[in-house]
Amino acid sequence: MLRFLTAGESHGPLLSAIMDGLPAGLPLHADDINLELARRQQGYGSGGRMNIERDEVRITAGLMNGMTTGGPLALHVENRDFKNWKEKDIDPMPTPRPGHADLTGAIKYGYRDLRVALERASARETTMRVAAGAVARKLLAEFGIVIGGYVTQVGAVKVDVPVELPYLERFTIAEGNDVRSPVLNAVDSMHEAIRQIKIDKDTLGGVMEIVALNVPPGLGSHVHWDRRLDAKIVAAMVSIHAMKGAEIGPAFENAGKPGTQVHDAIALGEEGNLIRKTNRAGGFEGGITTGEPIVARVAMKPIATILQAMESVNLATGEPEPTVYERSDFCALPRAVPIGEAMMALVIADALLEKLGGDSIGEMRPRFDTLRRARLSELPMDNVEWRFGYE
Repeated sequence: MLRFLTAGESHGPLLSAIMDGLPAGLPLHADDINLELARRQQGYGSGGRMNIERDEVRITAGLMNGMTTGGPLALHVENRDFKNWKEKDIDPMPTPRPGHADLTGAIKYGYRDLRVALERASARETTMRVAAGAVARKLLAEFGIVIGGYVTQVGAVKVDVPVELPYLERFTIAEGNDVRSPVLNAVDSMHEAIRQIKIDKDTLGGVMEIVALNVPPGLGSHVHWDRRLDAKIVAAMVSIHAMKGAEIGPAFENAGKPGTQVHDAIALGEEGNLIRKTNRAGGFEGGITTGEPIVARVAMKPIATILQAMESVNLATGEPEPTVYERSDFCALPRAVPIGEAMMALVIADALLEKLGGDSIGEMRPRFDTLRRARLSELPMDNVEWRFGYE
């Protein structure tokens, strides 16, 4: 239903995205997108590129008089660093850097210089994911759905977030510090870990949690593998540069526990609602949303652009040769949180559009209000014997 494509290179003139499938009548302004683009540029441990860029979106199609038209939405962001490369003779790059797409890109596409792979594989591409995600967030907000995120681990520094701390408070606290920690007494330890990695001329990864609130039950499906919404979210998270793993809820922790300590018991609330006192499933059962908060935990590897040279091979000479450093972050995880939020928003917006249908916001709203919820009155059971009836 909702599709988007990005285009552009890290040091090219601009980055672009086209979104298709947006309903008509969604109020949208460039500032809605620029707010998220600015968040992506903020975070302790970022490199020099963020001192150059001042990302602002230009909308050139699909928006008239402040409302989406239902046609494809075209978004563009200028690369200010392009002026430093426009007239530059590019040095050859024949030595692949471990952990990047340099070597695999050359194998895949037959590049005769590795910078061609670097330019498109760069995390600069996530600028347009965040831009598209900001539009998806605007759509979800029309239906009360909120997306947020925070960092729970930087290197060896882990944060124990109190279970009783509401998600909205976690988002607010995290946005108030430059490592996006929801626990303030962990900020100094995270700072110190990143400072030390700079001294060591190395890099750090970690873990972030991306959360969606007020998502109605019944999105996704259990009937086909590629319609399971939790699978789509995991795939979207791992598609982000340097993300090497994702889980729904505390999945890997749950793997070491007996089932009685993992599954979320069902009870009947005072108003006839079926409720859960826990959310160990992370908002999903059978690939379908339960109505509880959707929680994705995402592991980011230490980024592969390292000041220390690593062993490699010069593909032009066939001789061993150390890698050459390209400007980058030391710890990109705090800046990755808005990217994870963007991908969550895009996947959920697509699922919501699939569920509701409709070509305009005006058509979608009444359909949303009539969605089946986890209420006993909306789940009539025949409670009689029956047969499959196959011949």
